[in-house]
Amino acid sequence: MTIALVGFAVLILLCFFGFRVGFATLIVGVIGFAYLRGWSAAFAMAGTQIMEDAMNYNLSVIPLFILMGVFIYKAEISNDLFDAAYAGLGQFRGGLALSTVVACAGFSAVCGSSLATAATMTKVSMPAMKRYKYSDSLASGTIASGGTLGIMIPPSVPLVIYGIVSEQDIGLLFMAGIIPGLLLVCLFMIAVACVVRLDPKAGPAGDPLSPEKKRRALRSVGPILFLFVLVLGGIYGSIFTPTEASGIGAVGAALIALSRGFLRTWNEWLDALVEASKTTAALFMCIFGALVFAQFINLSGMPFDLIFIVDDLGLSATQLVMFIAFIAIIMGMIFESIGILLLLVPVFLPSLYQANVDMIWFGIIVVIVTELGLITPPIGMNVFVVKSVAPTVALGKIFVGVIPFIIAIFVGLILVFVFPQIAVFLPGLLR
Repeated sequence: MTIALVGFAVLILLCFFGFRVGFATLIVGVIGFAYLRGWSAAFAMAGTQIMEDAMNYNLSVIPLFILMGVFIYKAEISNDLFDAAYAGLGQFRGGLALSTVVACAGFSAVCGSSLATAATMTKVSMPAMKRYKYSDSLASGTIASGGTLGIMIPPSVPLVIYGIVSEQDIGLLFMAGIIPGLLLVCLFMIAVACVVRLDPKAGPAGDPLSPEKKRRALRSVGPILFLFVLVLGGIYGSIFTPTEASGIGAVGAALIALSRGFLRTWNEWLDALVEASKTTAALFMCIFGALVFAQFINLSGMPFDLIFIVDDLGLSATQLVMFIAFIAIIMGMIFESIGILLLLVPVFLPSLYQANVDMIWFGIIVVIVTELGLITPPIGMNVFVVKSVAPTVALGKIFVGVIPFIIAIFVGLILVFVFPQIAVFLPGLLR
């Protein structure tokens, strides 16, 4: 187990020196495996592992969902989602922030990426909130935190990756994410309400819209709601598999973009495909590197040593999950969400199976915890995305702004811990 802990320490050190997680895990995994079994065995393992993973049919769902998200982004659907949310909530105090939370939830439902959601909604809602003199901390904190909904509300790329690593049904995981996702939306809206209650100047009410403008705003989101229902309804209705759903979703998103005047030239198609390819390549590098690293960790015996430690400590299933969640929160201050899933889950899988932990429920727990990592210091990827898109906002104000939402996520985490049915009720209907 000592060599595994050294490997984790070196991995963290490489990440601090600027190595991307995918390359850092690959380097440490190969060198660690070579230390235990020799260089020829290490290179053979790495080549075989990457080849087998690259041929995994389940991984094909990832680039297609990413492509769907890119098409949705190119179609500028986020503006319509924000307008529709504003039509219902804009007239209330803090209404623009409330609208941003709802728009983030809607956009993430068809995008699946937290970083893309945060970047897009910064461009859409930040100018409006500045116009109504919202405080920088509330405006930026709402956007950074709302972006985290992209990894919970299906279709979610992190849930796909968790399903592949833990060998769980992706459709059940998507269904499990619906109620917790809606719960987090409600908790975020409560957080906004509390902020403007304490400081009314932080979020003034917006101008009310005429009935005709409200109807127009609501009609504009019809296509995206249809696509959402088509993709998830097809999966839950056993009409098609998650991979087929991702392909149908990508085609549907492209048709929506075409109907809105986008993707009309070869250059626009090329830009969208290149962007999706780059994102997919970076994500696959993380997956391949982490799985090679996992082979080194397995060879070191760390997962089985953890089983003995859990037995010696007499940890119950709930206590074990709490312990893993605590580690994930610490890791969230260093790694992004995908890295946490790929590094943490394989190590504890044997212990989780032995403790008879419901892996669907655990998947929701670990995704909620990784949401914290997206907005907690010192890294807070969503915070830095908002900062990059809105450079005039001080980084410190963004971190202050996310504090109420960090509390909201903790509340959601506790509720899912105490009431597991929040996560497993809908999947239980299909099991």
